[in-house]
Amino acid sequence: MNKRLGALFLFSVIDTLGFGILIPLVPYMADRFGARPELITPILGSYSLCQLIAAPWWGRLSDRYGRRPILMSSLAGACLSYVILGLARNLWWLLASRMLAGLMAGNIAAAFAYTSDVSPPEKRAASMGLVGAAIGVGFTLGQPLGGLLAGADARTANFAAPAVLSASLSVLAILLVRFVLPESHTAEHRREHPDEPRRGSVTLLRERPPLALIAAATLLVTYSQSILESIFAIWALHRYGLGPRAVGLLLFGVALPALAMQGGLVRVLAPRFGEVPLAICGALGYVAGLSTLALSTTLPATIAGLVACGAGLGAYNPSAFALASRQARGHDRGAVMGTYVASASLARVVGPFTSGALYTLWGPSAPFLIGACVTLPATWLVGRLRAARPP
Repeated sequence: MNKRLGALFLFSVIDTLGFGILIPLVPYMADRFGARPELITPILGSYSLCQLIAAPWWGRLSDRYGRRPILMSSLAGACLSYVILGLARNLWWLLASRMLAGLMAGNIAAAFAYTSDVSPPEKRAASMGLVGAAIGVGFTLGQPLGGLLAGADARTANFAAPAVLSASLSVLAILLVRFVLPESHTAEHRREHPDEPRRGSVTLLRERPPLALIAAATLLVTYSQSILESIFAIWALHRYGLGPRAVGLLLFGVALPALAMQGGLVRVLAPRFGEVPLAICGALGYVAGLSTLALSTTLPATIAGLVACGAGLGAYNPSAFALASRQARGHDRGAVMGTYVASASLARVVGPFTSGALYTLWGPSAPFLIGACVTLPATWLVGRLRAARPP
């Protein structure tokens, strides 16, 4: 691992640790404020709606001004959103916090663009897997840590302490970028293509069909993932009576196998089998995990389903990121990765806005079963990439 990737790994861990701390807590906060499931999940979706709007813009800014300014600016916005969340006294404060966090969420696209900048093509999948593993470490540690800080009882959970810790981690990440992480997209590199027109997301997808295919596949997979993330705390509360601490530990069952895949196995399997077969197997594993969750009536079965979901995502996500990055040219990696992240953001809007309604109308198993059915076509879309060529 070179020094720049090492610094980016550490940055990604710190950044997503702060984000992951709050994941299992927001549904409990909304429930405390009197929201029903069909309203709780759209509050979660508001983050992704705003991210969908902002991600391509952040990506283009990172192409124009470099990766570091975008990373620091988005982290400052995230820090402010955590402060607002910690002070929230009603649903409007909670909604404002989630929307601000989404609007300032330029860090993921910039981080993967940075990875693409500093990685040769033959090592790009492994590097994407490394950064994905760093994100996995943040989520892996963040979710149980958030649950532990909040407490075991949903009625008396402490939400201020996790918010303060998340804000502090954002400040630490800003300092890391400022003093440790060098710029990968320098002014000299940006001047290599001074006359190249800047293309919007729709134009990029139309001009590069392989990017459209992988973006569409990721939209389907991420839709199902967002269903799981947005409804699981409510589902676990109603089915087993579990509070934030237990839910945080259960979500560890998704994050840990994803981390193992992204941090270790993907780096071995991708060079041997290729990103396309690995992404297909990952999507199928995720379908199996969601189906197991839908049919589970005991905690062991629930844990088995979560583990399968985590392993599937751990195989799919870094492979898909690598496939998307191959559609970029040197000057527009930020725009391409921003467009790709925007497709995932669209899914994260639709998923939470539908999961609560599905849960209420058709029962607790419906969100998971529908998520599994939606994910299956992603395997066909990824399979079509075998004949596609990079631009």
